[in-house]
Amino acid sequence: MRLSILLLCILALIGCKQNKLLQSPDGEIHATIQLTNGKLSYQVMKDTELVIQSSALGFNLKEHGALVDGFTLIDRERTEMNESWTAVWGPEKKNVNRYNQAKLELKHEESGIYMNVVFRAFNDGVAFRYEFPKQNGLEEFTITDELSEFAIVGNPKSWWIMADFDSYEKLYYETPVSEAQWVNTPITMRTNSGLHVSLHEAALTNYSGMTLKLKDGGKINTFVSELVPWADGSKVKTKAGMHTPWRTITISDSAAQLVESNMIVNLNEPCKIEDTSWIEPMKYMGIWWGMHIGTETWVEGDKHGATTENTMRYIDFAADNNIQGLVVEGWNAGWDKWGAKDAFDHVTPAADYDLEKVAAYAKEKGVELIMHHETGGDAVGYEALMDSAYSLCQHLDIKALKTGYAGGIYPRGEYHHGQYMVEHYQKVVETAAQYGIMINAHEPIKPTGKRRTWPNMMTREGVRGMEWNAWSDGNPPSHTVTIPFTRMLGGPVDYTPGTFDLMLKNFADERVSWNTDDISKTRTHTTLAKQLALFVILYSPMQMASDVVNNYINHPAFAFIANADIDFDETRVLNGEVGQYITTARRTGNNWLIGSATNEKARDINIKLDFLEQNKAYEATIYADKEGSDWQNNPEQYTISKQTVKHGDKLSMKLAAGGGQAISIIMK
Repeated sequence: MRLSILLLCILALIGCKQNKLLQSPDGEIHATIQLTNGKLSYQVMKDTELVIQSSALGFNLKEHGALVDGFTLIDRERTEMNESWTAVWGPEKKNVNRYNQAKLELKHEESGIYMNVVFRAFNDGVAFRYEFPKQNGLEEFTITDELSEFAIVGNPKSWWIMADFDSYEKLYYETPVSEAQWVNTPITMRTNSGLHVSLHEAALTNYSGMTLKLKDGGKINTFVSELVPWADGSKVKTKAGMHTPWRTITISDSAAQLVESNMIVNLNEPCKIEDTSWIEPMKYMGIWWGMHIGTETWVEGDKHGATTENTMRYIDFAADNNIQGLVVEGWNAGWDKWGAKDAFDHVTPAADYDLEKVAAYAKEKGVELIMHHETGGDAVGYEALMDSAYSLCQHLDIKALKTGYAGGIYPRGEYHHGQYMVEHYQKVVETAAQYGIMINAHEPIKPTGKRRTWPNMMTREGVRGMEWNAWSDGNPPSHTVTIPFTRMLGGPVDYTPGTFDLMLKNFADERVSWNTDDISKTRTHTTLAKQLALFVILYSPMQMASDVVNNYINHPAFAFIANADIDFDETRVLNGEVGQYITTARRTGNNWLIGSATNEKARDINIKLDFLEQNKAYEATIYADKEGSDWQNNPEQYTISKQTVKHGDKLSMKLAAGGGQAISIIMK
């Protein structure tokens, strides 16, 4: 057995296609795992194109030294998987998980450590992880470096954000990959042939988050994993019987297909919650935007937003306009001590907020009150209070919760994306499941498909979102048409679209500068029609209509949000190019929502409605940029029109610069 496997590895090294160690079910993607002179490496091809050149694998362990050479092959196991499973919520309810797997059982001769490497080949990419099985002589150990490499062929165009152990709230660079020196994942690339490749990770549990760093001095652009450290410099503290997260290489022929990939969510374990009937997607509003634009405050006082009266006014509007949820930030005492240790107890309301009364009123009106737990980064304090805080939610029949970790992490020295916080976020979602609570996490660990295993992990921020338009130079039009091809490949994003007062002029006299030197320059860099389109494009099962309620009252365009059903069954990405434009169609039952958006360039986009059911008539309501509008001039000008459509019809859309179009298609 050992000789035959080694022969296969040798043949693969000299390019014998017939002896690929592992290939995808459709035969188009090939992964070759190589063991040469005791060193472990791999490479990946799509058809005849080399995507990842020979790339090393291994570790440095604090107690046992380097595990980079001296490996021998003990055994190999090959398996296949072809299963279908149904998600609790979209964007795709029915999923097919099909792959071929190779597991190599290895022994590191010098240390005597047994280690497995598992590769899976899907039709849309390759994933691998390491396993340290239980064994004599290895119990607790510390990883000081994971040495997984990704040797990129050529110098493809790439879209990336700078590595940061605490935040993903950054704008994306578009550069040759050689300039992407140190990045947070996902990083997306386009080769000269047009292949689209994304590097990320899946099923991140009990491990540190991975960044990628280009090796110095090499002729090949080779990323190596750089794990987020603990305060003491260790990367991962673990024990035998563990496995790492999956390292993922998603590969597609087009940018649109990249967005449609389900590989990352498929790499996660099946759902661990027995009764999921309480987990439901929802649209929500918030007492939130006023704080960001400086017309209200989180802190109690004359401009406090979270008063009983104001909250009940929002509840009334939500109930009358088919908005299922309302988050109230600043509801609790302690905001005057934000950032300090133990600032919040997550139980005591502000003096002008009657929590019991508000919760009862929301229930009476059929609106889900969403609790807000801002920790100021005090993770250790929050863990001590979770049971009492979640018991209060359960008592008030509150089943959704927005968490926040703005600021440095307590214990000091730990990072948002290190192992300590990965384990903390996992504890939050598991404890919340015990209390029947859905989570929307802000300042989170990045999404890695955990929603399959824990579907109460609904959505998370982890992006430079809408609020940056309120108190900074804002997000350029290209930003929101980059996110679907980058950050959103990991999972849903709580970007919070839906702002209508784009120039922030309606309450200009009431604004107070709190996080910027010049509020006169703040604004949202889209058209109004694009804000509606982003409601579809930037997927979240908890999707926010982000503006203050006064800007929605009697606004005709709000009908698109009010009528939208976001519990999607199916998603199609109809077209798109990274950072340029995208058109996404999502189905709920017999009806569809379509969102199309562009960057700073105006575009004419044509789509074919070949996804509609045949022999059925539909009514399309189209919210479009008005002629002469763009994101800089007259951004709030739009038109609403209706027409009958059917299967196979073509629609032509004119998108203004920084604009978009939103379409609701209802079966007659």
